[in-house]
Amino acid sequence: MHTDRVTGRLSRALVCGVLGLALVGCSDDSDDPGDPENSTSGASSSASGSDSGSASPSDSLLVPDGVELTDQGASLEVGETATVAYEVRQGIVGVLDITVSRLEKTSFEESFVGWDLSDETRTAKPYFVRATVANRGETDLAELRLQPLYALDATDTLVESTLFGSTFKPCNPDAFPAPFPPGATVDLCLVYLVPNKGDLVAASFRPTETDIPITWTGEVKKPKPPKDDKGKPKPRSAGGAAG
Repeated sequence: MHTDRVTGRLSRALVCGVLGLALVGCSDDSDDPGDPENSTSGASSSASGSDSGSASPSDSLLVPDGVELTDQGASLEVGETATVAYEVRQGIVGVLDITVSRLEKTSFEESFVGWDLSDETRTAKPYFVRATVANRGETDLAELRLQPLYALDATDTLVESTLFGSTFKPCNPDAFPAPFPPGATVDLCLVYLVPNKGDLVAASFRPTETDIPITWTGEVKKPKPPKDDKGKPKPRSAGGAAG
């Protein structure tokens, strides 16, 4: 993964925002997972790195003493940790250790059993990104989502994680717990629907247009089998396509 491929301006065009609206939970399921919402933002390729000389808001954020931030544009391997700071809300700074631990390629047939899926939704390819996140700052970040962590596909498009109305059992939680005070750690799982059956090539942290992304690359694996109440792996369902 060459970092100079993803240093261009972050486009605001919605590439596949309609996918989330087409993904609807079955009404006859007592564990109805709700209506997920999904939108994506594209990152235009820029071989010249036109934004690389611009000052980034993240460079001026105050962090606690002793915290050293990872350089922007760092290329990491899955399993490595980046320390980042970004404005989660106006006037509120989040400082995090993010370790992307696993990139997973799944399928609608395998992970979305019980969902009604439109033909348009099926033009995407689903992926899971698992990460361990520690709060290194001084603020409780309860129930916030890790929105600046994107999936990067082979066309240099940044894809936002899918928002579900309630728990999506194959991949959760997708947000920090309450409370999530300084010093707390959580394992997250984020779902991405990459348009046009695209390939996931990296996880990318990019909180603003002028930030140069931090990326994690590695082998994209199959999801681990879910576990039962006793902690033993469950056999995978051989059920057909949902919807």
